[in-house]
Amino acid sequence: MAKTFFPNDIQTVYVNASNPHPENTQYKISIGLEHWENINHEVVKIQMVYDGKVSGRKSPSYPIGTDDFQRVMIKVNELISNRN
Repeated sequence: MAKTFFPNDIQTVYVNASNPHPENTQYKISIGLEHWENINHEVVKIQMVYDGKVSGRKSPSYPIGTDDFQRVMIKVNELISNRN
């Protein structure tokens, strides 16, 4: 499968995920270009990272009773506000 998302490394941050996620789990938040139907679009992408490896097939999930969603959205807003 061809790569379709190209993150801007300057516009990438990580947020630690709470229990019950496994230890060493993070949310990777990036602004970058994603290729859709032969056109590049600037997007925000949130990916799950397990032990330093991005899981491309696992959608982010935010356990109820934690502040994971709020912490991720704060970082998303900061990235959008500070983009070049």
